[in-house]
Amino acid sequence: MALPPQDERTLPAVVLRDVAQRPLEQVLADLQALVEHHGHVIVVCSAAAPTAVQRRLHTLRSLMETDRIALFRPELPPLGLAVLTRQLRQLASCDISPGVLASAGRLLVHYIHAGALLNSVARLDRVPVGLKSHAKSWVPGSQFGVLAHPEPQLVRITPEAQLSGPEFGTWMLVAKGQLQSDWVTGTLAPSWKVQGLRETPLPAESPGWWGTGKLIEFCSYLPDLSVLYQLVTSVRRSRCHWCGIDVIGDRCVFCSATPPVHDGPPLKQLENRTAAG
Repeated sequence: MALPPQDERTLPAVVLRDVAQRPLEQVLADLQALVEHHGHVIVVCSAAAPTAVQRRLHTLRSLMETDRIALFRPELPPLGLAVLTRQLRQLASCDISPGVLASAGRLLVHYIHAGALLNSVARLDRVPVGLKSHAKSWVPGSQFGVLAHPEPQLVRITPEAQLSGPEFGTWMLVAKGQLQSDWVTGTLAPSWKVQGLRETPLPAESPGWWGTGKLIEFCSYLPDLSVLYQLVTSVRRSRCHWCGIDVIGDRCVFCSATPPVHDGPPLKQLENRTAAG
């Protein structure tokens, strides 16, 4: 799902459709055209995507024999994934190198709170659910507030029910499925002290991810480009020893190289031994 731009600087998204269904040559040609046009490509794919999709993406990158494609598979529900992708599109308009931009996803994911209001958790298998909650889900009229990220939470909706939210200012995006309730907008959003509230259509993948079509999905996030930019640029950068690109963190998101491990005593000890000899 590609969300509409957050502001006038947000770059458009390119959706790679039917990656595992279309002929390999067609998808390969599409991806090659993107790399040739943009130089580097960040492919954001749900960790819950079918194995066939994940294998096809790795096959495509191997066939192209390039270090200019980054595959990013965050553990987020569909709406949270769409929000994170839009944040990367916002940052793509800034003076940030491809390696730092691709690495930024692993940083920004920590500032996203994603969950849903469900009428049943009987088929929910992506968030830990106790037997007691499973039993209550069969009671007509039961509803459950579920937080999938950053820390799993599940509560049965009562007047006292609460979900722990962010400790910093956020906006909230809400996507309504086949469930009628004002708990998310009328109770949860005020308790999280959100600074803005917007609605969007429900992602097509959401019913399968949450195990029911009777849901209201929500996600709180940082909307301001200046805040996102400050977060990303304030983190220490390093240069990949293999492909030479600047990244955030220890692993290169383009070539997957990690810093080399040096065996033996530290350099200072070797210098002291040499001097003593």
